[in-house]
Amino acid sequence: MNREPVESSNLASVGYDPITSVLEIEFRSGAVYQYFDVPEGVFLGLMAAPSKGSFVWSDIRGYYRYARV
Repeated sequence: MNREPVESSNLASVGYDPITSVLEIEFRSGAVYQYFDVPEGVFLGLMAAPSKGSFVWSDIRGYYRYARV
């Protein structure tokens, strides 16, 4: 999956596949996680959020199944 670099102190890059609804996040630590069944609106919200790290913690983690890649 292609990821776009993002301006964030916690996230390095973010990618989204609208066909499979998979959101992929690379953290600055180097860890990469895929979140499953994420609506496109959540991805768009993440990309528009002033604090992407806060958005991940408040709107993604704990709400969607995930796996470390």
